[in-house]
Amino acid sequence: MLLAVSLCGCSDGDRDNASVASTSQTPINGEMVLIPAGEFTMGNNEGKKDNNQIDLRYINEHPEHTLHLDAFLIDKYEVTRTAYKRFVMETDYDAPPIWSQDGYGVWINGLDNVPIDDVRLIASEHFKLDVDTTKMGRDELVKKIEDAQKKQDKLPVTVVAWYDAFSYCNWAGKRLPNEAEWEKAARGPKGRRYPWGDEWDSAKTNTGENPDSETAVEPVGSYPNDISFYGIYDMAGNVSEWVDDWYKGYPGSTWVSDFYGDIHKVMRGGGAAVGHNISAVMFRGSRRAHLDPLVAGTDLGFRCVRNVAR
Repeated sequence: MLLAVSLCGCSDGDRDNASVASTSQTPINGEMVLIPAGEFTMGNNEGKKDNNQIDLRYINEHPEHTLHLDAFLIDKYEVTRTAYKRFVMETDYDAPPIWSQDGYGVWINGLDNVPIDDVRLIASEHFKLDVDTTKMGRDELVKKIEDAQKKQDKLPVTVVAWYDAFSYCNWAGKRLPNEAEWEKAARGPKGRRYPWGDEWDSAKTNTGENPDSETAVEPVGSYPNDISFYGIYDMAGNVSEWVDDWYKGYPGSTWVSDFYGDIHKVMRGGGAAVGHNISAVMFRGSRRAHLDPLVAGTDLGFRCVRNVAR
């Protein structure tokens, strides 16, 4: 399950109005895919029992309903570390706290002024380089660190709170998707159970169980079969994703949660921290989860959308 931490990179000030000004009218970074206007199936009616009760794993997805959405553009991949680093560097926004632990927050250009013993410590403790750093000079060490850092560039950014995701998308000239947009992009016009179809196959997505992977979360697009009808990647697994909506019930739902209202934000998609607790239920396109918007998670990221000009 999601490993959450109560750490947030949000800038100071009123978090209810958290925002970083957009750099321009041209959206920043990454391929986007057009989702055409039209109807789609949202939610589902699964989980009904013989006694007219509903399995709690499905209950907040009830009832299944049809919605019409205008056309929009959505990021083909989850926002990467390298894209988020540009945001951090250009706006002086707080970096995700995990970057201070795994070395991704090290600015390569700044290592010229760092004592050589400290550079060696960074190489061995943060990047865990499998070399004898005591026998390496500064230039060789810096090159090793830079190469190790580049391997992390295409990882989805994680340990970002909702307000961080909101601020990034705004800066990039985009916005967070709402629940309906995310679900249509993941399930297609016919309401697929998983991005690729209706049958579960754990090999098609990153559930965190790949024995060949050094980390639970993997570079975006690593699972070519985790692709939706529209050509969007990683909407079943890898990281769960923040969306714009506050957690509320669907129209016609009889289920009431203590977290409804302006309390929790919705997350969509399954995360790689599920690991040994894999359940096909966790990776369905209709599944909803929710979390305090000030909390961040080690397998929680996001992607952005943009309106289509009329």
